[in-house]
Amino acid sequence: MIQTLAPNDSEKAARLTQMCKDFDKFEFKHIELEAAYAKAHEAAQEALDDLDVLIFELEKQADKDATDRVNDIAVQAAASVNEYVVKEEAEQIKSLAGSLNKLYKDGRKSGDQSGTLSAMREIREILRSAMAKEAPNFFRMGYYVTFANEPLPAMPVPELNEFLLGYLDGHFMNEFLENTVAALKYTANTSYENMAKAVEALEQARSVFGRENLDKKESYDTHKALNAAVMATVDSLNIHKDSLTHTFSTSLKSELDTYFHAIAGNAKAIKAHDKDKRKHDKLVARGKTPDWEVAAASTVDMELVKQNIDHLLTRLIEHYQELLARKQDRDYKAQAIELVDFFKANASGVVDKVTKRIAKRRAIKLMDEVGIAEPHRRYNQYPFEFSGGMRQRIVIAIALAANPDILICDEPTTALDVTIQSQILELINKLKRERQLSVIFITHDLGVVANMADRVAVMYAGKIVEYGTAEDIFYRAAHPYTWALMSSMPDLDTNEKLEAIPGTPPNMIYPPVGDAFAARNKYAMQIDFEQQPPMFKISDTHYAATWLLHPDAPKVEMPKIIVDRIRRMKEKNGGAADGE
Repeated sequence: MIQTLAPNDSEKAARLTQMCKDFDKFEFKHIELEAAYAKAHEAAQEALDDLDVLIFELEKQADKDATDRVNDIAVQAAASVNEYVVKEEAEQIKSLAGSLNKLYKDGRKSGDQSGTLSAMREIREILRSAMAKEAPNFFRMGYYVTFANEPLPAMPVPELNEFLLGYLDGHFMNEFLENTVAALKYTANTSYENMAKAVEALEQARSVFGRENLDKKESYDTHKALNAAVMATVDSLNIHKDSLTHTFSTSLKSELDTYFHAIAGNAKAIKAHDKDKRKHDKLVARGKTPDWEVAAASTVDMELVKQNIDHLLTRLIEHYQELLARKQDRDYKAQAIELVDFFKANASGVVDKVTKRIAKRRAIKLMDEVGIAEPHRRYNQYPFEFSGGMRQRIVIAIALAANPDILICDEPTTALDVTIQSQILELINKLKRERQLSVIFITHDLGVVANMADRVAVMYAGKIVEYGTAEDIFYRAAHPYTWALMSSMPDLDTNEKLEAIPGTPPNMIYPPVGDAFAARNKYAMQIDFEQQPPMFKISDTHYAATWLLHPDAPKVEMPKIIVDRIRRMKEKNGGAADGE
């Protein structure tokens, strides 16, 4: 990369190399300074939290033996000494912390804890004052301390931060960002060139994978070539992983493996099915009634696999074409700053140690974030001491501890009363906004779906039968199962009798042939019992797997109960809900 930015210029190449080394050097100094501050700051906060609780208990004479807690407070108070946490009162707080254990023990003997309370209140005031201080920018400070060869100027933190910013920008960061932008442009242009080539390769691959019978060697050779073409599009300096690019090769290979394994596997499955059928028929011919059924042959739909392969190709082609169309809109300066922040975050991960105390502090913060009242007191409680809604909040906090990008909620409001259910849904929406989360919400409650979802997938017998935006599903549903669900949903605006879904779900030990919903579908045709329908495209956002969408299928209108309900909803929302 350096040779690319400085071709035939050894002096500039050496300068760029040195800048990279300097960045590493002062970045680790920044982390060292910040880690020391964070340790003292965490200790001060921990001591403060414990002091508030224990002072209250001592004032009310409600404490039991708190010797360990007092000792813990003393240790944390002493550990709060730092240049930017407790500085001027360092000797005072150390002295108070050192005397705290003796004061408490003497107070227990005499029954008078006034001395302990006085010392604790004094420590609390010092820590409160320390916690109110503004923290310096240790990234900027790291550069100054490493390269300025001068002591930090004595000035208030806000002024110090501005001074350090000017020094860092003037001596290093402006030039560093300029070179970072140049590097980003170079890798991006290389990536775009390779995207155009990859689109051509993907288009050409259609002829290989579109044949009636795929050739094994040719298919795997094409997969290998496509993998190389696609991975060449990866931008080495792009910190946002392109999931479509990185998963394409494994997804394509999985489909090819399925296809070629099925050639022999289908024949074997049909042979086994025919054998069981003959056995079953012989028993029937003898006048016996078998207590078992002949399971449908567990075969792979070869055409469906080929459709999946074509979908993988199409999706990646469209993705690359979209990126190529937007390439002029990239803000390389903003991306350069984001890249520097990314380097800083990774450097902090090298030295970030999570102690028991830090883990406890983070757990309490998460409990507070999900709405647990008095989290410090609740921290030491057992699950049986929490209500159902609070347990649900704790489970959400556990999930958030890993800082996920996707939160999967499987029936999170089941067995909760309506009020608590509403609070949990409100909490999930709040977390989604604040943490920029994507939420996959699994539920049977259509009311929850209508209020929570942007996109909806309707599933039956383990397969997605309809997919679209919330408006598509609730205003333009196309699958008979979706109609049946909506027809069975209570409505406060009408006294019409709800329509129950007839029959029972299929036994998936013996999967039905064709559409799994066919036996319960009053609109079912003969083909529904023979062949599983593909996903038909209704619009760019709306798809449904039903033979009713086939051009040759008879025209079937949406049930009247749903049409009337949609009309009422549109009237309530002034027509806006339909997206018009």
